[in-house]
Amino acid sequence: MSFRVPTIDITPFVEGGRVEGGRAQGGRVHGGGAEERAAVARAVDDACRTVGFMQIVGHGIPTETTDGLAAAMDDFFVLDLETKKTWRTPPQINRGYSPPKSESLSLSLGVESASRMNDFFEAFNVGAARSDYPDVELPADDYAENVWPAVPDFEPRVSAYFSEAQRVAVTMTDIFAVALGLPADFYRQHASHSLDVLRMNNYALPPGRVSLDGDLIGMGEHTDYGIVTVLWADQVRGLQVLGSDGSWNDVSPADGALLINLGDVTGRWTNDRWMSTLHRVKPPIVDGTIQRRRSAAFFHDGDIDALISTMPWSVDAQHPDRYPGAITVGQHIRAKLAGSRAGTKNDAAGGEKDRVLAARDAR
Repeated sequence: MSFRVPTIDITPFVEGGRVEGGRAQGGRVHGGGAEERAAVARAVDDACRTVGFMQIVGHGIPTETTDGLAAAMDDFFVLDLETKKTWRTPPQINRGYSPPKSESLSLSLGVESASRMNDFFEAFNVGAARSDYPDVELPADDYAENVWPAVPDFEPRVSAYFSEAQRVAVTMTDIFAVALGLPADFYRQHASHSLDVLRMNNYALPPGRVSLDGDLIGMGEHTDYGIVTVLWADQVRGLQVLGSDGSWNDVSPADGALLINLGDVTGRWTNDRWMSTLHRVKPPIVDGTIQRRRSAAFFHDGDIDALISTMPWSVDAQHPDRYPGAITVGQHIRAKLAGSRAGTKNDAAGGEKDRVLAARDAR
């Protein structure tokens, strides 16, 4: 069976590209009729059970907003390395600049030695801050205030996209609730102060031709950590998704589409009935020539104090509980970040680690 990432039009869940009620987590979506919405939910359910990835159209993010994000990224990443490093933060603060070869995403799954920080990308992170939720007592490290570089119009352009991506992420969880037959506000109850992060990536290889010496890593094999990821990306080869047969498959978005994938929190909730799929980024090299590649991943992770345990409906004789006990979003995210950003192998990783190793053995 050939690998395919389906394209789903979510217009029936979106009205005018906006969620009513201001901030994304506070509103309700109104769009198409019940039959149209049910059809979207069925398509999403099928994608989540079989691939864990999809691309969506009809999301309502204006082109000028994505163009503004791309321009802001260009304006920042063109700066010299030492200047960019002035906006670097400690590993436990998931904000600011990450230089090339300062992270290893595979360590979030416990499959590399702690000395191998080889992922050949640079990134800049912004996210939900304590000041966004003044009525909630939140830990300063997890909800750190953002570090904004001294780049003209960087903050407003990035913030505009952040708000739109947040809206899309919440809309996707509304679709998830319909698809899984859950109460309409199930996900919103677990994301009233969601630990949301936008990671802007630049694959920082010098332009020109390259001779590969070993297995150069753009971004190592990993699963995403939270509920759902909304990904804007260039249409340049690099992103690869692990198929059920152990093969790595190239994926790039169609014109105007966003890529959507599930994270580990959703995998835990659904006992892996819905898939937090392994993916990686290979250096964008075409016919020996390095191609520029950019992406921006919006991670909708849920409330840091939300308790995640397997949903009872997902456990039966054929599907024993893969995640006995419960864990908070914060405990899970911290273990993952300690691997990718601080070089501490995540020994709590389970089935995802096994899938990485099996895929490597199949090569």
